[in-house]
Amino acid sequence: MTEIALHFAANLFSCWIIVRMIYQSKAKRRDYVFTFMMVSASIFLLCRMLFGVKLDLAFALGLFAIFGIIRYRTNTVPIREMTYLFLVIALAVMNALAPISMPWMEVSAGNAALWMLAFILEKLVFVEHLVTKRVVYDRIELLQEGKREELKADLSQRIGEKVERIEIGDVDLLRETAVIKVSYGGDDHSEHIDPSDGL
Repeated sequence: MTEIALHFAANLFSCWIIVRMIYQSKAKRRDYVFTFMMVSASIFLLCRMLFGVKLDLAFALGLFAIFGIIRYRTNTVPIREMTYLFLVIALAVMNALAPISMPWMEVSAGNAALWMLAFILEKLVFVEHLVTKRVVYDRIELLQEGKREELKADLSQRIGEKVERIEIGDVDLLRETAVIKVSYGGDDHSEHIDPSDGL
């Protein structure tokens, strides 16, 4: 039990580095921290406790599918957050099963490699993160062909951000409104409303 407790604490520490030091410092969001930490803890305990249980292939693949294709019915999880979710799942599985068959130095090196890769991609490599929001737009005359730049300029002025990309969704001619997915550079500081995949 002492060994499992130490491994469990080490896994939480590794996950905390990924979630708090790398993800949250860039995304400025706290709403996914609870999810990432609890998923990591759950996967670790599940893998460790089921290690000695004989499972058939179908059951094992079913468990992987449940945790690998997670979609909440209330909000669609953005792709970036899904990547971090998969990362903390990978860390939990590695930290739960790898110490049983290999030295801790190798497991620590694997954790450190994932930390460094996430840090480099987030901090050092120039990767532009686009924040995506859905807006209800009332000037449908700008949706005509040839007025795309004017539409971007109007949206940029209204939301106070330079719009990089737009995607036009449903158009309501009766109310003279349209739903537009707007993408702009910057950090998303919202904590409860997630970008939607669909319009």
